[in-house]
Amino acid sequence: MKKRPGALVTATVTASLLLSACGGGTSSDNTSNNGGAKGPSGYNAALQGIVHPSDKKGGTLKLTQNSGFDSTDPQIAYYANAWNFMKGFYVRALLTNQAKPGPDGLKLVPDLAADMPTIEDGGKKYTFKLKPGLKYEDGSPITSKDFKYAVERVFASEVVNAGPKYLVDVLDQGQKYPGVYKDTDPDKMGLKSVQTPDDLTIVFTLKEPNSDFLYLISMPAAGPIPRAKDTGVKYALHPVSSGPYKFETFDEGKKLTLVRNENWDPRTDTVRLALPDRVEVTFGTAVEEIDNEVLSGEVDLDIAQTGVQPGTQPKVLTQPDNRKNTDSVPSGFIRYAAISTKVPPLDNIHCRKAVQYALDKVAMQTARGGPDAGGAIATNMLPPTIAGHDDADDAFNTKSGKPQTDKAKEELAACGKPSGFDTVLATRNTGKEFKTAEALQQSLAAVGIKARLDPQDPSQYFRSIIGTPANVHNKGYGLMMAGWGADYPTAAGFLQVLVDGRAISASGNNNYAEIDDPEINKLIDQTKTEPDLAKNAEIWRQINKLVSETAAYLPFTYDKALNYRSPRLTNCFVTPYYGMLDFGSLGVVS
Repeated sequence: MKKRPGALVTATVTASLLLSACGGGTSSDNTSNNGGAKGPSGYNAALQGIVHPSDKKGGTLKLTQNSGFDSTDPQIAYYANAWNFMKGFYVRALLTNQAKPGPDGLKLVPDLAADMPTIEDGGKKYTFKLKPGLKYEDGSPITSKDFKYAVERVFASEVVNAGPKYLVDVLDQGQKYPGVYKDTDPDKMGLKSVQTPDDLTIVFTLKEPNSDFLYLISMPAAGPIPRAKDTGVKYALHPVSSGPYKFETFDEGKKLTLVRNENWDPRTDTVRLALPDRVEVTFGTAVEEIDNEVLSGEVDLDIAQTGVQPGTQPKVLTQPDNRKNTDSVPSGFIRYAAISTKVPPLDNIHCRKAVQYALDKVAMQTARGGPDAGGAIATNMLPPTIAGHDDADDAFNTKSGKPQTDKAKEELAACGKPSGFDTVLATRNTGKEFKTAEALQQSLAAVGIKARLDPQDPSQYFRSIIGTPANVHNKGYGLMMAGWGADYPTAAGFLQVLVDGRAISASGNNNYAEIDDPEINKLIDQTKTEPDLAKNAEIWRQINKLVSETAAYLPFTYDKALNYRSPRLTNCFVTPYYGMLDFGSLGVVS
């Protein structure tokens, strides 16, 4: 899933102002501008409800992140925090999740659609009607053709070389549609499975029933794009807004500033509050400095939402004034390493099993911040938040988290490498992931496996470093550090893209281990036509067990993130859809 100088909050800020904001004071102090409504306060308050609910508009929301977004192009972006940012500020879709804490935040509701769709033909035909009067930032109308164009753009792998490809899988019915830039239709409307009988109607015809389709159509990749404003690879520099904010300036990798979109009509939007006048995001600050800036009030939030650094954890957990603005958030993510099935000697399952048994998961958990800040020990590739998870599914008996050196050496002998072997471990070059990679490296060294670390730029890591199989093979990446959260909150949304062999792609690949198991693929197909939720979850449990038996994925923690939120923020709550604060709901005390 993941900044810079602003006005420093100093001692001259009044106590009453701080107590009225996101987590300051006690529950009785935490009143809002909504008729005296109160929200929870203190440690983990944003997991319990809305901290300082407010409808007050104005001010500048100051956000920060160590690296740039993987993309600001909605068809290319694939990090959870980028989706959260887009959804909150400049990309609307036919449907979206409710901006609410708790289970209500998982519910899909109409956004640009006037209502939920009409579903026909046994679950293969979906008809949406748009709300009337919708406009882009330039005042031009949003029409059904813009949604079709956006979907067609997902097929254009020469430009959209990353991002989710689910829509390709469910809508290409043997047509082999080449994407919008190679479309020979004069109006660039050649995808037959999506039809627009009028400007307010769009009809999707799936190749087979798919109970998760509504989640797919709610992703930013399915948000509308006007053909006349599509600049191809440069679209990320100024995506056209259908939401409450638009790009004012964007210095890629350095700073992004959003201002109000005067053509956004709040009467058409039941989800977004659009409270700040401006949103400023600064990129490129060192992770330790980000912690200092948020704690000092120089910025409001680290939108990576992956937790403060180990050196900062005591400051936010033991100092009462900081602790009350801190949340330990179960993110729904797994932290894991992918083990290549194509890079020798890890193409041998016994070598992969040796890695599994050698792993010191406790050391890796500690590197991420321990049980409270880093998460629980993971035993398999489905997190506890997803139906189909069973903690007892532990193929290598790793629940204790401790290395099993004797078994590792047995597997090394079985794979013909009794003294160990050399490999390369790819990792992002910042923060807790790099420290966790070092812990993995040390675990493997204890049994003679020498893993050379190859740290990489986070912004390109998943898309073109480990997401390009040819690069993985050429660089000899036997192991690849990764984290994963559900693209949508079902087992299919979490696991399919990681393990379906038919989804392996030349770029933007997410099946980093390159698992292509016929039995797994067959069971995945069964889930698509099984409407009974309990039976569906049981099939995914079987898939998860088979994945474990390949020894190609190395889960080590079910993630938690210890996040600090500025006391001047309003409307703070954790959305379960993204496992982080809902960015589009935030306001500021100004």
